[in-house]
Amino acid sequence: MDAQEPVPPPEIFYSTQSANLPTAKMLERGQGILEISHRFLPPISDGAGVLWGLDGPAYNRLGLGFAVDDNILLGVLRSSLEDNLEVNAKIGLGQKDGGRPWMVAAVLGSSWDFDNHSRGVATVAHAYLQFLFNTLLTDRIAIGVVPSLFGGFSEGSGQKPWGSAEMDFAVGFNGQFYMNRRINLIAEWIATQSRTIAPRDVGSLGIEFRTRGHFFKILLSNQVRMNPSQYLMGSPFGLHPNEWRLGFNVVRILDF
Repeated sequence: MDAQEPVPPPEIFYSTQSANLPTAKMLERGQGILEISHRFLPPISDGAGVLWGLDGPAYNRLGLGFAVDDNILLGVLRSSLEDNLEVNAKIGLGQKDGGRPWMVAAVLGSSWDFDNHSRGVATVAHAYLQFLFNTLLTDRIAIGVVPSLFGGFSEGSGQKPWGSAEMDFAVGFNGQFYMNRRINLIAEWIATQSRTIAPRDVGSLGIEFRTRGHFFKILLSNQVRMNPSQYLMGSPFGLHPNEWRLGFNVVRILDF
């Protein structure tokens, strides 16, 4: 093998995201990514009258990304919840193939809420930093750990146009069981500080269908918030079966 030939990244998580958490998976230079995700607000426990939650309403997220380098992926995402607009960059920090492979990456992002009339402020800004560590326990089981630092500040008035920033910490765990190369089971947990509006940790379960260039994820979760500045704060809903909601992610890899 030519010493200059790049080593392909190990295959741990095939997708760049789990349910909510990002994975350390990178794209090849010049590839793009398109994401369309929904989280339905009625719980499945409401039954057939709301088609187990599918009648909605729902929060939506649209995301676009582009790999400017094999180790740099830039993204823009917009969630309909609070009109949250985010820009981020994922950077591959290292990897090991063979034996027990691992990958390490980081995501740095910032977002803005443009619909905060109920809070009495015009704009709320957020920033976050996540470190992603992924490895394989066995040929069929992938796991990830995602420690996250995040915070936000709001527009004020008078002599202090911006309020003081508040920083918080959360840690996420995600796992995937490969039934075969096309169908995978997903599990995710995000532990964070209890808050008045979001007192619960976040749990998600799902199934992922992988086709050529696509990932379809059908999810059960107590979380309806999708952008990192939102889901890292926790969930207003508990983990009791009566509180679970349906959701889905559709991810398309774009080759230009």
